[in-house]
Amino acid sequence: MQLNILGGSKALFMNHKRLFLYLSALLIIFLSVVPSESADVIIIGDIQLRPVADIISGIKETVEDSIKVYPLSEAKGRFRSIAEREEAKVVVALGKDALEEALKLPTSIAVIYDLVITPPSISRPNTTGFYMATPVREYVDLVKNHFSSIRRIAVVGSRDLMGLLEAQGPQVASYNVKSSFEVVNAVKQVDSSDAILLLPDVSLLTATALEEVYLLSFRKGIPVMGVSEKHVKRGALLALVFDPVSVGRQIGETASNAVSGKDIGNIPPSPPRRFGLHLNTDTAKKMGINLSAELIRKAKKLYP
Repeated sequence: MQLNILGGSKALFMNHKRLFLYLSALLIIFLSVVPSESADVIIIGDIQLRPVADIISGIKETVEDSIKVYPLSEAKGRFRSIAEREEAKVVVALGKDALEEALKLPTSIAVIYDLVITPPSISRPNTTGFYMATPVREYVDLVKNHFSSIRRIAVVGSRDLMGLLEAQGPQVASYNVKSSFEVVNAVKQVDSSDAILLLPDVSLLTATALEEVYLLSFRKGIPVMGVSEKHVKRGALLALVFDPVSVGRQIGETASNAVSGKDIGNIPPSPPRRFGLHLNTDTAKKMGINLSAELIRKAKKLYP
């Protein structure tokens, strides 16, 4: 009797197991056949990077339409088919490589780019974006409000960036340069300015050029400002760095307009609205520059 009961229990267990496997197989087939919900907005970028994650966070705060995020590593080379399958109306491309993928899409899909230092030359319709470079006026305003000892700023950069970042005004002396050698030479010539602002041209600001610029800066007692948090760590007095979450909100606003049918191709590329202040207190001390308690509170990060 005991053997029959055990045998019956085993048979019942096997039947339940077969039923479970059968239902599981049906579910897999169903999910593969039934299409997933499409996305109005697709984001592509290297999602492992912190700025990308922060920008996506800002976008999601602003956009009420459906959003999907695709890692660049998975979407590269097949992004057009992904966008068409999703029936995307807007693509947000974060970074240069992501933008290259997005530019291959039909022009019926709006493209918004970011995480580029300056706006690239693009002839594609229905495309706009944001860039990371900080306008010179942001530095001028910061200096005017918090650094009484800095009355004139020597701005060093290429002619194109001078125009884009509006390096002009009574407090600004412009030094147009075309090479890293000219960057160093321009800094050598600075004598009537109280600070040097380097514009973010990666082709000009080589490691060797920057090393010489910092040496000249300390010899002359003239602080360097810009270009990034990394430069502040290395000895620049300060840098104003874009706020990725805030930029994400800007992108989200533009994406929402594009989803509703607005032609964003008529919107010129623009810089961020908000910036984080990074300060090097050791450089300030060596340069004899007083940092107010208010400025210290404003700083996003202090070095060293």
